[in-house]
Amino acid sequence: MSTYLPEPGLESRTLTKVTRRLIPFLILLYFVNYLDRVNIAFAGPNGMNDDFGMSAQLFGFASGIFFLGYLLLEVPSNIALHRFGGRRWLARIMLSWGIISAAIAFVPNAETLIVLRFLLGVAEAGFFPGIILYLTFWFPEKQRSRAVSLFMMAVPVSTAVGATMSSLIIEWGHGVFGLAGWRFMFLVEGLPAVVLGVVCWFYLTDRPHLAKWLHNDEKTWLQTTLDDERAEAERAGHWPLKRALTHPRILALAFIYFGITYGLYAVGFFLPTIVAGFQQEYGVHLDVIERGLVTAVPYVVAAIVMVPWARHSDRTGERVWHVAIPAIVGGIAIPAALYMTNVYLAMLAVTVCTCAVMCALPVFWSLPSAFLTGAAAAGGIALINSLGNLSGFGGPYITGWLTDLTGSSRVAMWVVGTLSLAAAVLVVLLGRGRQRTART
Repeated sequence: MSTYLPEPGLESRTLTKVTRRLIPFLILLYFVNYLDRVNIAFAGPNGMNDDFGMSAQLFGFASGIFFLGYLLLEVPSNIALHRFGGRRWLARIMLSWGIISAAIAFVPNAETLIVLRFLLGVAEAGFFPGIILYLTFWFPEKQRSRAVSLFMMAVPVSTAVGATMSSLIIEWGHGVFGLAGWRFMFLVEGLPAVVLGVVCWFYLTDRPHLAKWLHNDEKTWLQTTLDDERAEAERAGHWPLKRALTHPRILALAFIYFGITYGLYAVGFFLPTIVAGFQQEYGVHLDVIERGLVTAVPYVVAAIVMVPWARHSDRTGERVWHVAIPAIVGGIAIPAALYMTNVYLAMLAVTVCTCAVMCALPVFWSLPSAFLTGAAAAGGIALINSLGNLSGFGGPYITGWLTDLTGSSRVAMWVVGTLSLAAAVLVVLLGRGRQRTART
C-alpha cells in the first residue's frame, strides 16, 4: 500500500476535473450508440414493418439479432481495448458502427435489414463494457457507481430525446433524397457516430498519467489511488482471465444482468408500438410526434432519479440491496401495467418499471469491478455484458413471438416481471455468499 499523502482538497479537485472532462463526452458517445441501437423501434410502426410485410415476431427478430453479433465479439473487443487503449479502440468501434447504421437507410428488404442489424452488433461489440472498463481507469471504487450512473444517464436521455427526435425526422424527412421517413432517420442518426469516432481519437486519454489536462500532483494522486486499489484486489485474490470467464459468480452476475435488462429491451423496443395501440386499447389517438413525446416520459423520469440512487449507494457503501430493491419494484410494476383501467395508470406503471431498471444498472456494475482487475476485468465485464445482453435478443424476439401467439402482450410482460424478480433473488443470494466467503 502506498504511503502517498495528498494535500487537502486534491481528491475533490481531481475527480471534478476528470468528471467534467470525460463524463459529458462519454454521455454523448453513448447517446449516439444507444440511438443507433434502438431507432429500429421507431422505424417499425412508422412504415418499415408495412414496407417489408414484417410480423411482430419478425420485427422482434430483426431488432434482437443485433445482440447475437454483439455477443460474438464482446470479450475479444474488450481485451483489445485493454491492450490498445480506449482512445484507439473506441474510435474504431464508432467509425464502423456509424457506417453500418447509415447503410440501413438503403436496405431493399427484411432479409438485408436482418443482416445489417447483425453486422451492427458485430461493429458495436465492446462499446458499453469498454466504457465501463475505461471508467475503472479513472474513478476509484468508492466514486464509481456515481460515475457509471452519470454515464448511463445517456440511456434514458437518448431514449427520451431520441423518441421525439426520431419521430420528427420520420415526419419531416419523408421524401428527402427520395427516401421514406424511416429510411432518412437511419441515415441522419448514423452519421454522427462517424464524426465522433474521429473526435475520440484526439479527445480521449488512455490513463491518468498520460493526461495533459491534469496537473502533476493530480496525476500522481489519482494513479496512485487506482494502483493501490488494484493491488488490494489482487492481494484479496487475483482472478486470472481464464477463471474470470468460467467462474460461477461471473455467470450468476450475467444472469442477474439478463433478468434486469430483459425488461428494458422488451419494453423499450415495443413501447412505441404499444403507444401506437392506445387508440384501440383506450380510445386515445396520437399522431407520430405525440407518440414520440409519450414514449419519452418514462425515460425523462428515470434520468432524474437514477443518479441520486447511485450516489446513495456510494455514500453508504451498500450495493446488493441497491440492485435488488429496484429489480423487485420493476418485476411488480410491469405486469401491473396490464391491469390498469386507463392510459395514465398504464404509463405510470411503465414509468416505475423503467425507473427501477435504470436505478439498478449503474450500481450493478460496481459488483464485478470490486473483485476483477486487469485483463480479468476486461474479459469478465465483457462476458457479463455479452451474456446478459442476450436479453436484447430474447426480450424483443420472445415478446414479439408471444404477442403473435396469444394476440396480447400480457404473457410477454409476465415473463418480464418473473425474470426481474428472479434477478433480485439471485443478487441477494450472491451477496450473502460473498459475506460468508469474507468471514471465512
